[in-house]
Amino acid sequence: MLFNSYSFLLAYLPVTLLGFFILGRIGKQAGAAWLAASSLFFYAWWDYRYLALLLASICANYLAGSYIARRAGTAEGRRVLTLAVIVNLVLLGYYKYADFFLSSANALLGTDWPILGIILPIGISFFTFTQIAFLADAYAGKVTEYRFIYYVLFVTYFPHLIAGPVLHHKEMMPQFDEDRNYRPHAANFAIGLTIFAIGLAIFAIGLAKKVLIADSLADYATPVFAPGAGAPTLFNAWGGALAYTFQLYFDFSGYSDMAIGLSRMFGVRLPLNFNSPYKSRNITEFWRRWHMTLSRFLRDYLYIPLGGNRHGRFRRHFNLLTTMVLGGLWHGAGWNFVIWGALHGGFLVVNHAWQDVCRRVPVHLPAGLGRLLGVLVTFPCVVFAWMYFRAPDLATAHKVIGGMLGQFGASLPEPILSRLGPLKGVVNGLGIGVSLGGGAAFVETWAWVIVGALVAFFAPNTQEIMGRFDPALPEDSRHAQPVARRLAWQPSRRSALAIGLLFALGVLALSRPTEFLYFQF
Repeated sequence: MLFNSYSFLLAYLPVTLLGFFILGRIGKQAGAAWLAASSLFFYAWWDYRYLALLLASICANYLAGSYIARRAGTAEGRRVLTLAVIVNLVLLGYYKYADFFLSSANALLGTDWPILGIILPIGISFFTFTQIAFLADAYAGKVTEYRFIYYVLFVTYFPHLIAGPVLHHKEMMPQFDEDRNYRPHAANFAIGLTIFAIGLAIFAIGLAKKVLIADSLADYATPVFAPGAGAPTLFNAWGGALAYTFQLYFDFSGYSDMAIGLSRMFGVRLPLNFNSPYKSRNITEFWRRWHMTLSRFLRDYLYIPLGGNRHGRFRRHFNLLTTMVLGGLWHGAGWNFVIWGALHGGFLVVNHAWQDVCRRVPVHLPAGLGRLLGVLVTFPCVVFAWMYFRAPDLATAHKVIGGMLGQFGASLPEPILSRLGPLKGVVNGLGIGVSLGGGAAFVETWAWVIVGALVAFFAPNTQEIMGRFDPALPEDSRHAQPVARRLAWQPSRRSALAIGLLFALGVLALSRPTEFLYFQF
């Protein structure tokens, strides 16, 4: 079931909300049980055959986590933690990587082992990482809530189950145990209506991003990456690359907004997971803004245990590369994802080396100029890396990157070139040729790219617009920028009209619902 579908908006969500608040009057556990059952139904809607796998994973990790928590910090607890993590990774590895390893072995060894054709259970990476974090927190003595129904809700909570954010046990359990989130007495009605209004506003903004911008950009990104497509020329390659870059941005941003808004309707704040990453002035900042909870997980449970930056420069660089390669492999079973992760690891190494140089030889630039130069360096690096993330295979990625570097020449559609007037001679002098047809697609592609760039680089993001009402748990608020008063959301007739119009446009566009890109991870 998709957030951006009529079945979700008109049936699942109203029934889930109504049952939650009605049963919440009986008791917190009744309300939590209803929400957990509804979340399991939400998951089973995709494919009921994998519901048993999810429930088995929950039960096994709950028992292991309870055992580890009673032996926190001991050698026995550590042994059980190691075993439980290995079991989780083996399960994830089988479903996500078995075919990848078999095909890679066949290519390297010349063998002919049959591919298993395993269907990847949706959301397995997220509920596996969420539970590994729970096990590690249990060993560290950070787990204080052991009720099974709350643990089921923690893992299956539907706003995060399919595509994140990756949750921490200590963040969510106190919220699931708050009386005011279940009992609709007079004081809570005022709070609940406010939460609902805020949630609806965030939800509407996220819905609009997904169906109005991301899905429109997809129409212009897909042809460039089609396996049978010809070699793209300079402008076509960059048009497709940037269309995908902003498609992914608004797709993930829209999902993150909708998840936050949906959760706030139940009185629960999710951790912030997306914070205008293309505004980043270096790659380190990018990873503090993009998929923030995954970055936090990789830092806390992989980079730091590997040694972090505690054992010298070379070891720090090795740990960064290892973390990012594994992070790339987490996103998908393919060498293109390994290369994508390795590229970002290399970017991080270069960035840390550059910061070391700057500390020794301070360079003083005006703040605005320094940020502009940083964005102009960082953003193209991110775009080039996305080509490996998007392409179905390495050959397609290399073909698109070759086009972006001018390997296949540059051309403009004849209708556009003929309207350049005196500039036509200058364009021809630069070696830019002419192509027949495709003028409308060319103009539409670049028009959508410009729209996406204007919103991504210059518009305030949702948490800045809604900042007065604390829409999410502030994992990293250092990059939040204050917005003009006229842009900040407030409960007024004008804001209600604007959000209502935005929501209506999003709902009207649901006639062509598409899955979120992060559902495949």
